[in-house]
Amino acid sequence: MADTMELRDIEVWDGNMAASQALRQVQVDVVAAYPITPSTPIVENYAGFTANGYVDGEFVMTESEHGAMSCCIGAAAAGGRVATATSSQGFALMVETLYSASGMRLPIVLNVVNRAIGAPLNVNGDHSDMYMGRDSGWIQLDSYCPQEAYDMNFIAFRVSEDHDVRLPAMVHQDGFMTSHTAQGVHTLTDEAAYNFVGEYKPMNDMLDLDHPVTHGVQTEEDWHFEHKARQQHALMTAVLPKIQAAFDDFEKLTGRKYNLVETYNMDDAEVAVVCMGTSVETAREVAEEMRTQHGIKAGVVGIRVFRPWPLEQIAAVLKDVKAIAALDRSSPHGTVGALFNEISGSLFNTDTKAVLTNYIYGLGGRDLTKAHLVGIFTELKANADALKPTTPLQQYIGLRGPKLSFF
Repeated sequence: MADTMELRDIEVWDGNMAASQALRQVQVDVVAAYPITPSTPIVENYAGFTANGYVDGEFVMTESEHGAMSCCIGAAAAGGRVATATSSQGFALMVETLYSASGMRLPIVLNVVNRAIGAPLNVNGDHSDMYMGRDSGWIQLDSYCPQEAYDMNFIAFRVSEDHDVRLPAMVHQDGFMTSHTAQGVHTLTDEAAYNFVGEYKPMNDMLDLDHPVTHGVQTEEDWHFEHKARQQHALMTAVLPKIQAAFDDFEKLTGRKYNLVETYNMDDAEVAVVCMGTSVETAREVAEEMRTQHGIKAGVVGIRVFRPWPLEQIAAVLKDVKAIAALDRSSPHGTVGALFNEISGSLFNTDTKAVLTNYIYGLGGRDLTKAHLVGIFTELKANADALKPTTPLQQYIGLRGPKLSFF
């Protein structure tokens, strides 16, 4: 029996400590990991909890991130509650195994502390690794601050381990800006946290010798299509109600309300910024100032669930907006950003006449300032008034040197 850790109602944690405490509280059976900046403290903290008797499970050090996820896959197939963490190049090395985990329907939770992918090498945060994982068959939840990095882990375990779901889940947070920034985090008791997620109930585990199963099968052209379409795509599209139900139950427990798509000042918004991560909180503050100081009806849409993509919910919150900016924190290398594409697809068959533009920002950890957002909202107002783009379709924010646009 693991020892209970007595927590204050509000603890000062950074995002890494918040995530590792959540892993401790749900009593993960196996954490297999290879450290990489800036996610290292998550597994380092967890190893300490294990060594000091706060966890009954096992901490396994592996030779690489590929090995870490491979170990997680084996432990999950054997019937354990499993988790790990990684970033950037480590995430890239994991990619091969991510598809195996989702295809085998193993409810693993992966904390991704988002960081730029080289070259050139960079240890600071952007969303390159988040975007790399979007077609891997994993549920993807996004956190904007340490509190949410804590809360989203409980949601991830609860949804992922649901026997009607059985899909792995990622919890994202911005490298350094969330992972290494300490804020007040409202905590749950160990008992309340564990009870919210529930006791782990294995399904199709390899160690149930009375019910033999096969994992890692080969299908070729006879069944591969059906597996991808029916077992993964159709299942993933049915996950959204499960996530919202978990959000609703979490609100009853904590009073903290989450939605598939977070909206701020959107009831009467004429212009809106759509973004993820720490940028959401900055954009909210600037939107308030645009309303009070400039008379611009500005709103903000935060993407909470990146996969499965909440297409209908996005279309609903943006239907009356006149001008929209999609903020992508990843370099698209010769096209528009991924978030821009997702929003375009959500609005394509609707009646909206919104002007949609794309802003690339914050690569390699560069700041998105309030001044940048004032400029974006001002340009959106000009687009809304003109009912057409008055700026290039795509712009790079905070880039030194000559102005750059794909178009």
